Amino acid sequence: MKLRAALGTIDNPPTHDPQKQAPMTTSATETPARFPGAQARQNRTHEMHLIQEALARAHVQERLYEAESERVARRLVRARRLSRRAERASLRARRALALVVMQ
Repeated sequence: MKLRAALGTIDNPPTHDPQKQAPMTTSATETPARFPGAQARQNRTHEMHLIQEALARAHVQERLYEAESERVARRLVRARRLSRRAERASLRARRALALVVMQ
């Protein structure tokens, strides 16, 4: 089984150093002259692929945001619950102290 290195995408290259990136030049020899619309179709296909990548990335970001919001909400609920428990313990301690002082 061969492992391939992650190549990245146009939107998210593996490196931001221009010297290390592959040149983004296209030559006339890549698409034969007998298919004049091939380059346009290829560009459309590539653009559609990038749209799908952007949608997937946005979906993942949204899910991460929802998960973090849920974690924050759970922490807040737990903190309120612990605060109420501490308040009740404080009231019990005050009552016990008052009973001791009164006797």
